[in-house]
Amino acid sequence: MRVLFVSSGNNKEGISPIVKRQGESLIKEGIELQYFTIKGKGIRGYLSNFSGLKRLITQFQPNIIHSHYSSSAILATITKAKPMVVSLMGSDVKEKKWYKIVLWFFYKFFWSAIIVKSQDLKSTLGFKHLQVIPNGVNTKFFYSISKLEAQNKLNWDKSKTHILFAANPKRPEKNYLLASAAFKILNDTNIIIQTLTDVPSDEIQYLMNASDIILLTSLYEGSPNVIKEAMACNIPIVSTDVGDIKWVIGETEGCYLTSFDAKDVSEKIELAIKFSKEKGKTNGRERILALGLDSETIAKRIVEAYHGVLIK
Repeated sequence: MRVLFVSSGNNKEGISPIVKRQGESLIKEGIELQYFTIKGKGIRGYLSNFSGLKRLITQFQPNIIHSHYSSSAILATITKAKPMVVSLMGSDVKEKKWYKIVLWFFYKFFWSAIIVKSQDLKSTLGFKHLQVIPNGVNTKFFYSISKLEAQNKLNWDKSKTHILFAANPKRPEKNYLLASAAFKILNDTNIIIQTLTDVPSDEIQYLMNASDIILLTSLYEGSPNVIKEAMACNIPIVSTDVGDIKWVIGETEGCYLTSFDAKDVSEKIELAIKFSKEKGKTNGRERILALGLDSETIAKRIVEAYHGVLIK
């Protein structure tokens, strides 16, 4: 089966690591896969990629076009190529309520299948026949290593407590304001805040393993891979109850859900730090494997979805 991935190419690394890793897991399942990455932003930027995408479709003759995020899918749609599978990640569902009408129109008349990343996104859209398939985590890449080894590699001060804010603070939906308010309440000069800003994808596992806890205070999410990656590394977590995070962490000891109240966040951070100092690691990896959220299992589910589209 030939599959063409269409996605943004505006990431610093050229393609989202999540999309790239999903492609790699599908290749291991026997899929012949190519990527088309869209360079440029806005309507004009996306449309400038039309000829290149059309040309690659003609040359590659894919059985399935799998677009990631709605903007990529809309560009692929105007090439008139079919069948079209579309992965909606979260922001293209949660940010603009009126945008649901746009998504419904394309799904009704052009797209063969929509994959969403969580039950929450499925409920938000409310369309029939949506498939919930979270992004998988590469458990061969994200695994537990000693905190000392990771901190030595990153040259972090081992006398301090390191909290990894698992996003770019400049993205408003990641709600760093809440995290900052919680840190002010803690008022602990021994705590150092690390962030995922311009971090190469092959270094993220070291940042996680070097951290005492992972913190996410997002206003909304779909199925954030950073939480699954932290679970695979057995790192304690504090997160707002958004997307499918509650389901992912389950009853894992050392992982805490919080409200959007800064005092609640600060108290959960204290609990997670205490757990990290006393017990070190969680059993998050066991939970990931039990839920079938490893990339190999997820790849098989995506291939099954492709076959379902082809036999329609």
